[in-house]
Amino acid sequence: MFESMSLALLAGAVVLLLLFAKSFFRVVPQNEAYIVERLGKYNRTLLAGFHITIPIVERVAYKHSLKEFAVDVASQQAISRDNVPLSIDGVLYLKIMDPKAASYGVDNLRFAITQLAQTSMRAEIGKLSLDDTFESRENINARVTHAIDEASGVWGTKVLRYEVKDIQPPATILEEMEKQMGAERERRVAVTTSEGYRQSQINQAEGDREAQILRAQGSAESMTIEATARAEAIRTISSAINSEGGSAAVAQQLAEQYVSAFDKLAREGTIALLPGDGGDVASMVAKAYTAFDSLRDKVDTSNAASGVVK
Repeated sequence: MFESMSLALLAGAVVLLLLFAKSFFRVVPQNEAYIVERLGKYNRTLLAGFHITIPIVERVAYKHSLKEFAVDVASQQAISRDNVPLSIDGVLYLKIMDPKAASYGVDNLRFAITQLAQTSMRAEIGKLSLDDTFESRENINARVTHAIDEASGVWGTKVLRYEVKDIQPPATILEEMEKQMGAERERRVAVTTSEGYRQSQINQAEGDREAQILRAQGSAESMTIEATARAEAIRTISSAINSEGGSAAVAQQLAEQYVSAFDKLAREGTIALLPGDGGDVASMVAKAYTAFDSLRDKVDTSNAASGVVK
């Protein structure tokens, strides 16, 4: 019996010793901080590693994680500058920089930070119109982060960033926004269509103008080439006439043209008007040659008077 009581007392002593050792030795994990109070008063901050505390006299009052953590900011109602009620929620990213200030600076750190984020968000939304709240999310996040960080500095907490998760306007506003977006899409389609038609008309007009210019240039070049060829032909004929035997060739050419003209009249027409001496081909050719010779003399006289040298 005495032996069993001795074993029980020994087991109790071992348990008490273990409990005493547990309260005497402290191992703080990485990225955590313990706040130690001695007789109810702050004494020191224990960081990661092995530490010794005095049982009964000292106790770990607060434990803080030094990692970055997120706090969900519940949905809240805010009114924009143009009096539109909005439902907004977000998420806040924090990190404890001073464990002592985080322990004694505020009673409930997460609740205080959340309330501060909501009030700061309502204040920022009140400065913006409805359209600005959708277009300036980055600016809203930066302003809210700055406002919360300034106020939470005394609590030993660093506000890293704030992100707006959702902005929900009333159903009536959503319907009006959808109609506005539909009208805007239709306007863009109409503008694009009109711009395309305008550009096609411009392209067509420019094409017609360039075609007319090219046709005019081609016609001018054709007339120039034709006139040059005709002038060259006239110079060639004139040179041939002034050469030896040129007069006889002219007379022969006139006779051939005379006969050909009357032959054509006889073939194509049913009635022909012939000169009185139409049967005398030689007489008609002689007359034509005389007229040609007289014209040539006039041309030569005119060239001589103007100083033109053959």
